Amino acid sequence: MTISFADPAPAPRSQDTLLVASLLHLMSHYTARVDGEQPCVKLASVIERHLCALSRLPDVDPVLRATCEQLAERWALLVDETMPRPQPPKQPLLARFMKGQWGARPVAAN
Repeated sequence: MTISFADPAPAPRSQDTLLVASLLHLMSHYTARVDGEQPCVKLASVIERHLCALSRLPDVDPVLRATCEQLAERWALLVDETMPRPQPPKQPLLARFMKGQWGARPVAAN
């Protein structure tokens, strides 16, 4: 009697299984940081997009869908909170010069 150790042909994976596996992988990388290293905002954004994609699959379990929707909202808030705030636009050089903001120093009264 011969025992075969070869695995049978793997069954094709469903899209929801692949998304869950990739989410777990991404989340573990998000939490694994070197001392003092800040979390990666881009990675958090990718996690949020994966959660949204998983929640939109047509045949996904309703409990999984609701969980993904709730988590996607929380990750989106995290991304919004950690994104750098945009700087106000600078005035053109000529406009600053005309307003007296270019190198104008107050003159000391004697």
